[in-house]
Amino acid sequence: MRVQPIFVAIAATFFPIFSALHAQELHIDAASDLQPVMPALAQAYEKKTGTKLVVSFGSSATLATQIVNGAPVDVFLAADFSFPEKVVAADLALEKSPEPYAKGTLVLWARKDAAVRPLSMELLTDPRITRVAVADEFHAPYGRAAYAAMRWMKTFDTIKPKLAVAENVSQSGQFVESGNAQMGFISLTMASTAHYKEVGEFVRVPMVYPEIRQCGVILKNSKNLAGAKAFMIWMLSPEVQNHLKDFGLEAVN
Repeated sequence: MRVQPIFVAIAATFFPIFSALHAQELHIDAASDLQPVMPALAQAYEKKTGTKLVVSFGSSATLATQIVNGAPVDVFLAADFSFPEKVVAADLALEKSPEPYAKGTLVLWARKDAAVRPLSMELLTDPRITRVAVADEFHAPYGRAAYAAMRWMKTFDTIKPKLAVAENVSQSGQFVESGNAQMGFISLTMASTAHYKEVGEFVRVPMVYPEIRQCGVILKNSKNLAGAKAFMIWMLSPEVQNHLKDFGLEAVN
């Protein structure tokens, strides 16, 4: 069938526009601790650049597995170094090493109407506490940090029968908020939100766990490689790094 010249002209006119619109999106896989953080960053980035961030959240392990299995992603923001390193090892990352973009902090959180108060680390071994939420040690870096802290404080054997294990740090907070656990280990990013401040309180876990060095990688098969590079540069800029503390994170430098 012969294509009419007018349709050729229309296609020639609009194809660059469609391509430009496509280039204005970045697909980002982000660790669950970033769920309270990314909406504000996405809004700021879109206002600054016109690029919309389409963000999916999950445990770092789950996201890494999905990416290795072919999930179409431009940038992976994990909650540690090891899971983006798996993407590097699979030869899917643009660079040879994950890029640190923030440092995380582990806290113990409980509802303000909890029957056992005041909240403290010592309460973890109190017999009145029967359920403690924690993210999975092998799927979530904040879970790994919590297990390391309990082992260092030599309280793990006492607390182990009480543990309600969540898929990720976000679900750990949900367990406590819903009453399925009396307290739980979550990220400072979650504890710093208005909602979590309103319904609960937290104490920082002593720094007896390995540093939570959150790292990201750009996927080399990104459909918007230039945009992905620009986004990571922005994440490491003073514009973002100087305000990470507002979200419960620390700057990498």
